[in-house]
Amino acid sequence: MKHIIILGDGMADWPIESLGNKTLLQYANTPYMDMLAKEGCVGMLKTVQDGFHPGSEVANSSILGYDQNEVYEGRGPLEAASIGVDLAPDDMAIRCNIICIDGDCIKNHSCGRLETEEGDILIKYLQEKLANDAEIVEKYGNIIHFYTGVQYRHLLVIKGGSKFLRCTPPHDVPLKPWRPLLVKPDLESESKAGIFSALSATETADLINMLIVKSQELLSKHPFNVQRIAEGKDPANSIWPWAGGYRPDMKPLTEIYPQIKRGAVITAVDLIRGIGSLAGLRVIDVPGATGLYDTNYEGKAQAAIEALRTDDFVYLHIEASDEAGHDGDLELKLQTIENLDARVIGPIYEEVKNWGKKGMPTADLEPVAIAVLPDHPTPVAHRTHTNEPVPFLIYASGLESDEVDSFDEFSCQKGKYGLLEKDGFIATFMAIGTCK
Repeated sequence: MKHIIILGDGMADWPIESLGNKTLLQYANTPYMDMLAKEGCVGMLKTVQDGFHPGSEVANSSILGYDQNEVYEGRGPLEAASIGVDLAPDDMAIRCNIICIDGDCIKNHSCGRLETEEGDILIKYLQEKLANDAEIVEKYGNIIHFYTGVQYRHLLVIKGGSKFLRCTPPHDVPLKPWRPLLVKPDLESESKAGIFSALSATETADLINMLIVKSQELLSKHPFNVQRIAEGKDPANSIWPWAGGYRPDMKPLTEIYPQIKRGAVITAVDLIRGIGSLAGLRVIDVPGATGLYDTNYEGKAQAAIEALRTDDFVYLHIEASDEAGHDGDLELKLQTIENLDARVIGPIYEEVKNWGKKGMPTADLEPVAIAVLPDHPTPVAHRTHTNEPVPFLIYASGLESDEVDSFDEFSCQKGKYGLLEKDGFIATFMAIGTCK
């Protein structure tokens, strides 16, 4: 049996008064999710281990069964893997947003949704100016390198930098003053770990904060931002590094689950590409996949179907609901959930539901087990991630169903699987079709 996980990033939420105290999953028109829940089995999954921030890097790698105490190194190294940056043992890679600063406050974490080509112009400019900045070179040497990622999400590598830092994800602090949120050294963790890099945690934090301030001076005068301001758009006028670490030691899924001889990841998000790459999955690019509400839903669904013809395992990630949650846009998040159901889950189910059944044209193809879940909640009222357990469903032909007939945060608490954590979900899912 083949397996596909369909991940609606951030689509879990809290009850909303204007929706009759229902969550968006309860309120939305999601006939396919509800049907798969009714004909399959459901439960809840703790995707954020104790002591970890509810970031997508933690939640998605946890869904794949990785113990964060063994593999967690922050977003930076995962995104380095995504864009093909081969990290040396002493390279500290850190996620580098380009954000919008308005006066003393962080206006937003994405500066109005940059296109990748626009971000590339600014990142190359910063590389030219900051990597050769006389003050930085004299004090620290030639140790920094900026790499272009996707849209507003980029990468900074500091050779010999320390990972023991206290950073604030910019999407957690919209409209908050930025200066109190500058990077701070995590001296306690540095001392406890006994890992000392060429730069101390204090020196690394000082360097990053210097880069932030200098980036604001450079970007505010860049012609690209001068034009954006003239057009009434948010300027991309500051970098904001966060979530740094070294290359993680992740065992490929093919070595953990013998059912997976070949697998694929489909996503528009570099972070998830990196997780997939380090997990031994091939990355499938889909034209028009944006990570936003206007993503190519149909193209991603078709890519997943084609991958299932050749691969044993597919991880299909849809980012749109998370971005709508960060924007606090209730109507848009509702639309993204319904789009996921109608334009992704529905077409995939309708295509694979008869695979492996006698007398059908697709009788020669292996049947497919389907799982659907979010990675974490991104409540529109909160505008950032939370760490509550998330609902999940598992469907496969012949699987004995439980008595739950809808898919949402409350119904799934009554499901057969109860509350799972660590590798409980992926082990349960991969066992479907292998136990007679």
